[in-house]
Amino acid sequence: MTAQTSTMRTPTQQALRRFWKSSSGKAGLAIVLGLIILALIAPIVAPYDASRDRNLRERLEAPSLEHPMGTDELGRDMLIRVWHGTRISLRVGVVAVGIAVVVGTVLGLVAGYFGGRLDMVISWLVDIMLAFPSILLAIAIVAVIGPGIFNAMLAVGIVQIPIYIRLTRSVVLSLKEQEFATAAEALGASKSRILFRHILPNGLSPLIVQSTLSIATAILDAAGLGFLGLGAQPPDPEWGLMIARGFNYFSTAPWISLFPGLAIMIAVLGFNLLGDGLRDALDPRASR
Repeated sequence: MTAQTSTMRTPTQQALRRFWKSSSGKAGLAIVLGLIILALIAPIVAPYDASRDRNLRERLEAPSLEHPMGTDELGRDMLIRVWHGTRISLRVGVVAVGIAVVVGTVLGLVAGYFGGRLDMVISWLVDIMLAFPSILLAIAIVAVIGPGIFNAMLAVGIVQIPIYIRLTRSVVLSLKEQEFATAAEALGASKSRILFRHILPNGLSPLIVQSTLSIATAILDAAGLGFLGLGAQPPDPEWGLMIARGFNYFSTAPWISLFPGLAIMIAVLGFNLLGDGLRDALDPRASR
């Protein structure tokens, strides 16, 4: 009876069951949900205006009951700034990965399905982009279009596009010869319908896993750009920017850089653990 019940489960139910068996997946989900909740309630529980926040009488105070994470060089409460920095970092990660997923998936579908010279040109461009370290390419893009949080999101999204082109292309190459795709083509379905209604839904699992892992990379890259002064600009409470501002005070006030760095570590760890759990759930063969 148990074996029969197991075989009657839908693929979604089986994936959920495997996910809840994954300790790393559950830990990552808890961390990510915690970050999302903190980001959502921040403007409600602790409204914050970075342009007016300064109190020089309390500058460089060590962590205390009044300021659990201390204050920075302008007397700003680090707990409030790190808390509101969660909103910026999550937005950067989601928007940047969204750009990469949309553009990379479309180009990967086209390259994998149609092949020929179009596939050759797209693969050639991908190889060129992958020849450069992602953070260096992001720095070059921001240097051309100018610093700012939106430009940082755009740059981080662009450097991740080749990942999704390659991943989607490989999925299409393995699925377009399957029976369901050839049957749809024999029935007269248009190429766009075959791609977006048949092939893409059957290849979403690796894209979902990669998207989760890419958010962690995007948060790191955006923090790196902020540290270099190419991402978020003062007085925005962005984690990488806060680390950079505390660099000159590290010997006397290390908490200015320490707590934003811990926030980056927790966010990256959460998305990586969640990605590992999703990989085990959606592709059990990968965990063997």
